[in-house]
Amino acid sequence: MDSNQPTNPTPWPAADPMGAPGVTEFEKNYSLVMHLTTIALHIVPVPLIPVLIMWLIKKDESKFIADHGREALNFQISLLLYGLLGLITLPLLGLGAIVWAATWVLGIVGTILAAVAAGKGRYFRYPACLRMVG
Repeated sequence: MDSNQPTNPTPWPAADPMGAPGVTEFEKNYSLVMHLTTIALHIVPVPLIPVLIMWLIKKDESKFIADHGREALNFQISLLLYGLLGLITLPLLGLGAIVWAATWVLGIVGTILAAVAAGKGRYFRYPACLRMVG
């Protein structure tokens, strides 16, 4: 064995494709709050309004905020559509209840994951999200 060779070579650094270097604490916190507006669904019937307003105010100032706001808005639109699908399918042997339960779980888990990613300064893509706002 060559004595110049390291005995424990370090692996290639893993690239973080969702990382956002240089993001400020304000951008992280603002993005985190946009995702958490999904919780407003329990107070206001349509949580789209708060995230839409927040996104429109800051989308031109920060690429990070623009991306997170767009993603949060698309996710909330998706949840609204899934909820409507549940309402439509409710008479079909309780299928609507299953759709509502799945939508509720998706909303909670997705919101938590997105808020954590935003707080860490990472980009995030929601699962099962219809991306209509570009």
